[in-house]
Amino acid sequence: MGIFDYEVIQIDGDYAHLRNLDRPEDGLKLVARALLPQEIQEGSRLHYECFEYTLVC
Repeated sequence: MGIFDYEVIQIDGDYAHLRNLDRPEDGLKLVARALLPQEIQEGSRLHYECFEYTLVC
């Protein structure tokens, strides 16, 4: 378990492709949109901590 910051690279139906901003070489992470804030868009930044994603303004 850790603390990570992500950028939404692509929204694909019920899933979003996220890039870890600290480790972009890890590739994209596929996450169900049900786990993410509804207001995300491509290019949005997310903070992940304690199994929760929050939108960074």
